[in-house]
Amino acid sequence: MAIIEASKDALIKPLATVTGIVEKRHTMPILSNVLIEKQGSNLRMLGTDLEIQIQTTDTLDNQSDDVRFTTSAKKLLDILRALPDSQPVKLETDNNKLTIRSGKSRFNLHTLPAEDLPQVQMNSDVLTTLEIAQSTLKSLLQKVQYAMANQDIRYYLNGLYLVSESGMIKLVATDGHRLAFVEAETGNQSPRSEAIIPRKTVLELVKQLNDVDDPVKIEICSNQIRFSFGKIELLSKVIEGKFPDYNRVIPLHNNKIFRIERLVLLQALQRVAILSNEKFRGVRVMLSDNTLRIQSANNEQEEAQEELDIEYGYDALDIGFNINYLLDALNHSSSDVMQLALADSNGSALVTEPENQNFRYVVMPMRI
Repeated sequence: MAIIEASKDALIKPLATVTGIVEKRHTMPILSNVLIEKQGSNLRMLGTDLEIQIQTTDTLDNQSDDVRFTTSAKKLLDILRALPDSQPVKLETDNNKLTIRSGKSRFNLHTLPAEDLPQVQMNSDVLTTLEIAQSTLKSLLQKVQYAMANQDIRYYLNGLYLVSESGMIKLVATDGHRLAFVEAETGNQSPRSEAIIPRKTVLELVKQLNDVDDPVKIEICSNQIRFSFGKIELLSKVIEGKFPDYNRVIPLHNNKIFRIERLVLLQALQRVAILSNEKFRGVRVMLSDNTLRIQSANNEQEEAQEELDIEYGYDALDIGFNINYLLDALNHSSSDVMQLALADSNGSALVTEPENQNFRYVVMPMRI
């Protein structure tokens, strides 16, 4: 019999980290399990769905027998969360069975051999290695991840395009109707390399990264990418395929430009959205002398209109947009002021932050 003894928190934190990617229903039952391995005072937990793999390493105070096993990640996490905080937890393994003890509580879970859990191995062909602060990477991801496609037949859009070149990191996401672009300096002068990171990996990264200045090490291979930060290592396959040329999508000659307070525009759009068509989510944006009007209507002949004062001295313009696409950009920005640049009623809008030249958001118009 092998035993792991630790506080409830010392077990929950790493377990919760790896459980996020573990599939609840899988063709291979063992992929619902977490690998728990203790060698001396080192505790390692690992979860995988064969596309993404997360592992955490930590140190325990006590040094008992070494042990390796897998058990249901979700069941173990639910049990640990339900236990009282005051009591230490003991995990005992014996004959394909895990016994969890805490105070007078006892639970038995089925285990499977650690050797049966397929693990993703890191390739040796690392093309580029770069480092960036956790808080910076998290902020960059949040600025673009909402524009990723979800289950699009163009599989290369179901992820986030990362490019490292000339000391910069560039992140791009598009679903074919809008595009978000952001970049930041890294100082890394390695040759240009790129990767399309799967949607699930991006969402998991945003969840795991902290708002701290501690570094994230990013290693890009030909068909994999690895993120190492704190006690966490996230290894993911990348999406094969050619990402669209995003530079061709970003309009350069939109000459009808105005600025507006982000919260003022956001709140006006949120109000108008209440009566927009639930299926098409269309909204009319009408510009005339120093006035921005936003209108929506639905199938019940209900209408909403907001009128905002802006500095606008160009020709009148009437253009339609999916209101969700506008709300996404405003909700994921921390800027006080947004700038919108338009050309005509058929051209894409360019949304930027005046004090941040490294962010661009493009929205295609829709016919209302």
